[in-house]
Amino acid sequence: MDLDAIKNAVVAFVQTHHAYAPFVIALMTFGESLAFVSLLLPTMTILIGVGFVIAAADIPFWQAWLGAVAGAFLGNWLSYEIGRRYKKTAYEVWPLSRNPQLTLRGERFFERFGPWAVFLGRFFGPIRAVIALIAGIFLMPVPLFQAANMASASVWAFVILAPGAGLAHYLLW
Repeated sequence: MDLDAIKNAVVAFVQTHHAYAPFVIALMTFGESLAFVSLLLPTMTILIGVGFVIAAADIPFWQAWLGAVAGAFLGNWLSYEIGRRYKKTAYEVWPLSRNPQLTLRGERFFERFGPWAVFLGRFFGPIRAVIALIAGIFLMPVPLFQAANMASASVWAFVILAPGAGLAHYLLW
């Protein structure tokens, strides 16, 4: 099977099931934004590729973007709530218990940038996994967290999907 046949099969599958695309993308970004899980799921590369697929399958960009925003927002929100509820006990759960340097880097990042850490942290791989959790542990006010969470989820979703969606028109046709 050649690369063109694989591309055509994937695009045909996505076109057939296009109604599920925002939900599937939301699940992917939820996992990518959820503490603990995001350390195990390397979905960033896949999400960038999803931009190409949604364009090739003629799925409206805004639908995919809304799905990505919803998943990213909810994943960070749940991580924040876990931090508020369990405080530093959350650090004792695997895989964070095996990566204490990750939580230390996240804490230093949060202490340095304060509320901006939630926005900026979403764009930095390993920190993305723990910054919302740390915001909850440090009891960042909920309205401030949610404002940073929504803003960062909106921008991040665009940044990961738009390049593929924009380039697809030049590379696939």
